[in-house]
Amino acid sequence: MANTGSQAAAKAAKTEMAELESMISQSPTSEKVGLKLARILDVHRSEIAVLRLEKGSLRFIFPVELRSAGVLPLSGSAVAARTAATRTPLMSNAFMRVRHASLFEAVKLSTAEEDRSMEQLPIQKIMSVPVASKEGVVCGVIQVSRKGLDAKVSGPDFTTDDLKKLEQAAEIVSRMPFMREGAEL
Repeated sequence: MANTGSQAAAKAAKTEMAELESMISQSPTSEKVGLKLARILDVHRSEIAVLRLEKGSLRFIFPVELRSAGVLPLSGSAVAARTAATRTPLMSNAFMRVRHASLFEAVKLSTAEEDRSMEQLPIQKIMSVPVASKEGVVCGVIQVSRKGLDAKVSGPDFTTDDLKKLEQAAEIVSRMPFMREGAEL
């Protein structure tokens, strides 16, 4: 019986990925794609970040509220910068114990009731993957987090399956028009 549930979940995930891929031809906004990623990875809108490489730095393109928050230099110590510079995915279910800049965690993100309670909570768990072209050229980073007052209430630990799903989504996102450097947002 349990196998039927995991088969249904796998089928649903495959459908979600196909829907994400079909969005490419519609030239979607980063907002639409960010919301789709939140559904695929079963997190809140405020727990997704999409960053684009521009002039040697990473700029937030989702959530839109962080677009004016500044840039992360690739030479910096931020997780997103390390992900882009090393082209290596990261998954940490003990992220709160890692020293990191929490500057972006304090930005108000939405007026949506569902997210308002989540937005200014600290990141407890994180996955970060490079967004790269088929040729291996990094054009950005996607980060997915679980926020909460502590790790227990922030949600389940990320799994290697979650990381694989995020890497698959990143490959699709790499082909989205808004990921090209200088593309209009």
